[in-house]
Amino acid sequence: MTILYIGNSLESYAQIAKDKNIIWNEVSNGIEALIILKTNSEIDVIICEYNLPGNTGMFFYNTIKSDSNLKKRPFILLSEEYNPKLFTEAFTKGINDFFVSTSTDKNQIIERVQSLYKIQCLKTHVLATKVSNHTYKLPLSKRIFDIVFASLVLIGITPLMLLTMLAIRLESKGKVYYIAKRVGRKTFDFYKLRSMRTGSDELIENLAKKNNQYNKNKEEKTISFNTACPECSKLDTGHSCSPLLFINENQICDYWYSFQKKEIESANSTFIKIVDDPRITKVGKFIRNTSIDELPQLINVIKGDMSIVGNRPLPVYEAELLTKDTISKRFLAPAGITGLWQVELRGRGGNMSEEERMRLDNEYADNFTGNKYSIWYDVKLILRTFPELIQKSTV
Repeated sequence: MTILYIGNSLESYAQIAKDKNIIWNEVSNGIEALIILKTNSEIDVIICEYNLPGNTGMFFYNTIKSDSNLKKRPFILLSEEYNPKLFTEAFTKGINDFFVSTSTDKNQIIERVQSLYKIQCLKTHVLATKVSNHTYKLPLSKRIFDIVFASLVLIGITPLMLLTMLAIRLESKGKVYYIAKRVGRKTFDFYKLRSMRTGSDELIENLAKKNNQYNKNKEEKTISFNTACPECSKLDTGHSCSPLLFINENQICDYWYSFQKKEIESANSTFIKIVDDPRITKVGKFIRNTSIDELPQLINVIKGDMSIVGNRPLPVYEAELLTKDTISKRFLAPAGITGLWQVELRGRGGNMSEEERMRLDNEYADNFTGNKYSIWYDVKLILRTFPELIQKSTV
């Protein structure tokens, strides 16, 4: 790796680079730097001081950003003191990182340079790698079964659905059905019989904070800038265990910020399910407890949005939180009316942790994508669903 340093660095920078087998190039001003950059394609990362002869590091960054051949190189800006406006401007314009050189350990800056270099190499590799397009196809046996089963059930339950729609309409004003966007392997219109009063979606945020079944911690947590980092406390005064971050005039090391953020994210629930939801009507409570409200999803099955058996499609606000590989694996399986977590745990009154639900969703995805899948596995889950259709809690 080759670094170009613009400014007047201390000898210790060059020595650290040498110890890490990094090639160190140094110039004192932007003009010399531009000449090197245009003649030497081997420069991998640029470190630039803010105060340069005749201009600033920001001016130099804006100059190379206009050159398509130069702007792709990772760029780190160093300032002798913290300036909130400069900090904001730097990241707004796309600078990769910003350090206060007088309060940051030089080893940490070089380590950050190495990290940016590795990320840049990975991006280059990914862009250079041709990725073949794979079209997802539901197994033919599963699709035929879905259409036949859904059609027969719809024909048989038509009188029940008509009576239910009439009861819903007599109890409260509004449409008897409910359409919402859901995410399975794709985003689609999801059909249900309406079990709540109209306008209920507007109340979900406040209710989720108070009554969400999946919440493991009722107290809202935030990043604490006043609590000392345990790792930094072990070091001499003026040294930090990781690069310093400056957030709204607060200073915190990257390790302690990331640690607290991870703790907060783990305490917040991904899924939302309200216990004894006050928005539910009397008819709605009955059709939920008997699962009658789910019957219009048979139309989704016939349309091809869903399958009879799969992982439950999620509301968009839940699906967008599932970014980790261990969680997002559930989307490898089709969306379904019933599935593993329904037959395993719904009959217990809905008492289910978020981890249990994720585990069961992933288990079905593993079965669906692996060599173990067969139509008879889905049939067994359907047969196990019938005893669980009636439940006591309105979840």
